[in-house]
Amino acid sequence: MAIINSGTTAISPSPAGEPCDVLIIGGGPCGSTAAALIAAAGKDVVLLEKEAHPRFHIGESLLPRNLAALERLGMLEEIAGMGVLKPGAEFISDETGRSVEFNFATGLDREYTYSYQVKRADFDQALFANARGKGVRTYEHTAVADVTFGAGGARARVSARNSNGMQLFSPKLVLDASGRDAFLATKFRLLEADKRNSTAAVFAHFRMVEPRGGRLAGSISIHLASDGWFWVIPLPGGIMSVGFVGDQAAFKTRRGTMGDFFFEKLRNSRMVGPRMRRAELVSEVTATGNYSYCARSACGEGYFLMGDAFAFVDPVFSTGVLLAMTAGESGAAVALRWLDNPRAGLALARKAERRMRQALNKISWLIYRINHPVLRDMFMAPSNRFRMRAGLVSILAGNLQPSWRYSPPLLAFKAAFFALSLAYRFGFRLPVPTAPEMNPE
Repeated sequence: MAIINSGTTAISPSPAGEPCDVLIIGGGPCGSTAAALIAAAGKDVVLLEKEAHPRFHIGESLLPRNLAALERLGMLEEIAGMGVLKPGAEFISDETGRSVEFNFATGLDREYTYSYQVKRADFDQALFANARGKGVRTYEHTAVADVTFGAGGARARVSARNSNGMQLFSPKLVLDASGRDAFLATKFRLLEADKRNSTAAVFAHFRMVEPRGGRLAGSISIHLASDGWFWVIPLPGGIMSVGFVGDQAAFKTRRGTMGDFFFEKLRNSRMVGPRMRRAELVSEVTATGNYSYCARSACGEGYFLMGDAFAFVDPVFSTGVLLAMTAGESGAAVALRWLDNPRAGLALARKAERRMRQALNKISWLIYRINHPVLRDMFMAPSNRFRMRAGLVSILAGNLQPSWRYSPPLLAFKAAFFALSLAYRFGFRLPVPTAPEMNPE
């Protein structure tokens, strides 16, 4: 298979490897974002991708805060042309049949009030090509085999395997955006599994799935089932991405193939089943574990971990690509500081790690409780007292960084949850209408 090397100037290999300023492991949204921004600042960047674009990936629902990063990359118009306009999210209860809309325009953040649903193969390829266009030396079908770091600020040594054999690089800094491979975190035994959130997903692409209309056209649908949740995401060309996420208990009931299990879950869902009556499968059925984890540290002498290479959480609130691109931007800032002053770069890396943890903690609070009856009731009968609903919409839009604008509504929401949870133990449950909310047309 061909190896793509788009550098403008060939660098003669040496026993220590081809020198570069920054080497990035992984050419997904995180790595491509970081690479483009660093190269735009005039630095020599190598970007290694073990597969080749386009390649299938889930995580197709972007958030409004993704648009800020796309603007900085100069790609907003390109992505708008390949996506389905996403005005918000719809939560639907299998238990009550009720549907509730969370339109991004009703949140506290009025700067970005919409987003896009995209085919990740096209989206990731566009980001990778954008990095190449900014002068990044991009390699595909090139898997990192090992990384060693020198002492006292010496260059790292990275060995990567492709169809030509082994290739060596000598970067000043390594950014790990290897996704759930978590290359460096695994190498250094930094990963800690999050046992509070251990799920699995099964998903596929379909045609002829019943779409939503009116203001809900283009929105992601989150169907809350008794043992997990479904996503239904409209994509270009009349395609729908449909998936089920459940805990281990949900998958223990599986009989037959994973495809058999998936289709049975779809048929048995009170609200998803009717939407799938005429559906035609147009892809393979794929399953994956969603085991959450976080590295004990994101940085050290000569490296910085970004995106899923640092931590992964359940995708129920569509934060995956946002967290990846945000981490890529942070990684770029760290790299530019590091190249100027390694000590200052390491200090900035530690600050960036704290920001990543704060964002993960904010969204994880909701993720850990998505199957709790009280949280589901609060989603299906949202109150805007103390601006709780508007604050929740802002979280769903991707406003995960600390801000005085979003903290009070979120604190009020948490306080209401804990109060209602206490009442729930004594038999009280928040009244939720059983009749479906009128879908706007």
